[in-house]
Amino acid sequence: MMAKVIGLLLLSLTLNFCTGCAAKIPHTLVSEYAKLGTKLIAVVPVQSDSADRKAAEMLRDKLVEELYFKGYPKVPTRLIDERLAGNKTADGIKLSPASIGEILKVDAVLYATLKEGRIGKGLFYAPTTVDAEFEMRSAKTGESLWRVQYRIVYRHYGFSHRQMELKASQDYEPAIQEVVIKALSTLPDALDTDT
Repeated sequence: MMAKVIGLLLLSLTLNFCTGCAAKIPHTLVSEYAKLGTKLIAVVPVQSDSADRKAAEMLRDKLVEELYFKGYPKVPTRLIDERLAGNKTADGIKLSPASIGEILKVDAVLYATLKEGRIGKGLFYAPTTVDAEFEMRSAKTGESLWRVQYRIVYRHYGFSHRQMELKASQDYEPAIQEVVIKALSTLPDALDTDT
């Protein structure tokens, strides 16, 4: 009995050590970010290399929610879309961050690109892959304040093609959620400027 307890304790310590040594997510953040007082962030429509518009919309919605949990007030996506409606092209918003900031009265603009979002199909293997890039630019200067790219692959193995495909489909939304959470973990929480 005592050997089992010691074994579990050693396993727990090893896992904690490995988790603590895990690689940080590479990102870029301006050194004076805390001094800028960035509070209101407009999340513009997500650019997508794939034809899956629902995935792009899901990514945008999850970005807005995660920013809110980090202390940034919500800027409704419907309001953003209405105010920028005449300035969209097939390649995205054609306005500068400063122009968007002036129109929406925000401090920063968050751009996201869904580089890959797919559910693979194989004989014994069906991966769920999400790869996204995020960049936040100052609405005053247009300078890049924060930038990160994150990719995740959920792997599914099995003998039943239908079962693997179903599992891969079920993991698509959680994969998008995880990409957003991991990417935004590199962005500082909003500072409380009301005090």
